[in-house]
Amino acid sequence: MEVRRVPSLYLTGFVLIFVGAFLFAALLNARRDLAIASILVFAVVVGTKLWTKWSLSSIRCHAVVDRYRLFPGEKLRLRVGVENGKLLPIWLNVTVPVAGALRTSDGAERATGESGLLWYQGARFEWELTAEKRGVHALGPPRLSSGDLLGFYPREKNLGEVNEVIVYPRLVPLRSFPLPRRDFFGVPGAASPVQDPVYILGTRDYQSGRPARYMHWKATARHHRLQEKIFEPTEQEKVLLVIETDQFAKYTAQDEFEETLEVVASVVLWLDQHGCAAGLLTNGAMTGGYSPIVPITRNPGQLPSILEALARLRMEPADALLEILRRGPGLPWGTSCLYFALDDGGAAHAAREHFAYRNAPILFFFSRALSTSDEEGLGPKSLRPGMTMRLLAEIRGEKAQ
Repeated sequence: MEVRRVPSLYLTGFVLIFVGAFLFAALLNARRDLAIASILVFAVVVGTKLWTKWSLSSIRCHAVVDRYRLFPGEKLRLRVGVENGKLLPIWLNVTVPVAGALRTSDGAERATGESGLLWYQGARFEWELTAEKRGVHALGPPRLSSGDLLGFYPREKNLGEVNEVIVYPRLVPLRSFPLPRRDFFGVPGAASPVQDPVYILGTRDYQSGRPARYMHWKATARHHRLQEKIFEPTEQEKVLLVIETDQFAKYTAQDEFEETLEVVASVVLWLDQHGCAAGLLTNGAMTGGYSPIVPITRNPGQLPSILEALARLRMEPADALLEILRRGPGLPWGTSCLYFALDDGGAAHAAREHFAYRNAPILFFFSRALSTSDEEGLGPKSLRPGMTMRLLAEIRGEKAQ
């Protein structure tokens, strides 16, 4: 809690000394009018200090937003409620710092409101904020300023909690591009004689004649009746998206990094709409201790998980990409890889050998064109069968959605 004094002639120490001298002289000379005026000045000073001391006691504050996850350009509403739970009336100023790329309707970096509260009265403040770019942004905590009704000794205090707003990367239209595939049984979506025990869609009541290994015992105990697992077909397309941050950080390519994440988010949405299982792996640092690996699967929460990981991703390497690939989850059969980087340098060569050793088809997307020397060095040993390279601009549309 911070206390600051508003500059005033009647509150300076020098003037108060003179008032005390006048009061002493008035009492000695029986000057009633001067004594009353001096006492009133001291009463105002003491009263305002006592009023300020209790101004922020029994104050309750809460801040909420109507949505915590959104895309750039979308709006959210921030609501702050304040209640005065005492007999003492106060004036109140509310300031909510808007960090990151969230802006109010007038473009300010903070939301402010002011009101007077009587005894046991409440006030509600509301602002409309616009998300301007990707990231994890903090709203709050609300900072309350209150004090005496004259405003001589305002007191400030942080009340409420910090709200974390996640802004996903912008979605952009994509041009068609060949997806490297290694199907086991036909095309995705067709009925398969093989069921993959790794990909579980859900549970249902046990059907007579089904193998006992398909029983879901936890669901059986929860529902008090026999439940069995429902699997996704093995031939379902599985795609791992890899984002390398080394070159982006080395050349401080912030714009190219954001464009890459926009394309990755759009590709993930396209894969989800076409019934493909997707996963994410990156060596970039994550805000809030979020995991840099989202395992390959397909369920209703997979798309939000990958989009949140992209929102939390920062343009700084946290570890070597090859080490994350080696200690990360193994690649299921039929997995294809989409590799995104600034250019064909850094960890791209090591990743190429890693996926070639596992016979996994891979498609490289680079934000910058390869130099002539790099293109000449890409011989048969550099590009194995199932490996191709393309520029990011070849699949990115003209206008963002």
